[in-house]
Amino acid sequence: MARRSTPLLRRLLAPSPSPTPSTPLAGAVSRRTVTYMPRPGDGAPRGVTLIPGDGIGPLVTGAVRQVMEAMHAPVYFETYEVRGDMPTVPPEVIESIRRNKVCLKGGLATPVGGGVSSLNVQLRKELDLYAALVNCFNLPGLPTRHDNVDIVVIRENTEGEYSGLEHEVVPGVVESLKVITKFCSERIAKYAFEYAYLNNRKKVTAVHKANIMKLADGLFLESCREVAKKYPGIQYNEIIVDNCCMQLVAKPEQFDVMVTPNLYGNLVANVAAGIAGGTGVMPGGNVGQDHAVFEQGASAGNVGNEKIVEKKRANPVALLLSSAMMLRHLQFPSFADRLETAVKRVIAEGKYRTKDLGGTSTTQEVTDAVIAKLD
Repeated sequence: MARRSTPLLRRLLAPSPSPTPSTPLAGAVSRRTVTYMPRPGDGAPRGVTLIPGDGIGPLVTGAVRQVMEAMHAPVYFETYEVRGDMPTVPPEVIESIRRNKVCLKGGLATPVGGGVSSLNVQLRKELDLYAALVNCFNLPGLPTRHDNVDIVVIRENTEGEYSGLEHEVVPGVVESLKVITKFCSERIAKYAFEYAYLNNRKKVTAVHKANIMKLADGLFLESCREVAKKYPGIQYNEIIVDNCCMQLVAKPEQFDVMVTPNLYGNLVANVAAGIAGGTGVMPGGNVGQDHAVFEQGASAGNVGNEKIVEKKRANPVALLLSSAMMLRHLQFPSFADRLETAVKRVIAEGKYRTKDLGGTSTTQEVTDAVIAKLD
């Protein structure tokens, strides 16, 4: 029996040719060998709050809706019109997210230097979405300056420079408070290490400026070090934020999971996204204990400009991949796999790409191409 099993083992481990009727094992090896066993009721359609948002938001969220319908994905959308110039997020939108637990949103424009406060920040604080995650990685077929980039930036999402505590002390003098707490620092560190552990990641890097902000960033580092001791199998190191940005553009492949306070995470995620292919292809989301909001990972360009909107050439890839993340979060893994695979096939083929990726395609043309590549 042992002699017979050896050739079979070699055949299973060898690269499999294209499936043909004469090679049934090839088709079997190329597919999932252990099935996903859902719990009873897992296939029930799930409600998702949808916020199309401003600028390119309606275009890219519309692309997601079309792909979801084409896949017959077990989700349905509750759509709410929210604009970035509203004074607050409407209560019925918050209630919908609390009920559904999950939201998909386009970009919301935030006035610069005045006007209303950011609705994005309001959502994070209202729902306690304390962890923002952006996955920056090379897509096969999309040329970039660096190869082997696969970085996950995990950013504290509720305090720091985004606390919104600003006031004018005397005319011409403004004080802006940066708030760092041990509670928030510990829980974002725990989330980063837990993410690394669950996703077989090998290293977590804490990004800081504790050489200057010795108390605030010092507390953040102290919290990260305490949590790191509980995960001896994961390498832990620290890097000052300015050196981090330089290292990102010089040798990004050295980074794996990065955990940061609020402002640094926003900067680092956008730099990493630019290195790996652009903000138009990087997925992301915000998660708390009870709720999750999925959106384009890097904030730069998530609203676009009038010309892109008029010509309908917004890149839907980032939000499509964020939707794949959402489907996994909802425990619909096969639908997530189908969506992600279709998007990657379109990128690899190179026939349909929007202007930011060197092409001339419209949002609808990219969407149709993704639908055509669905298994």
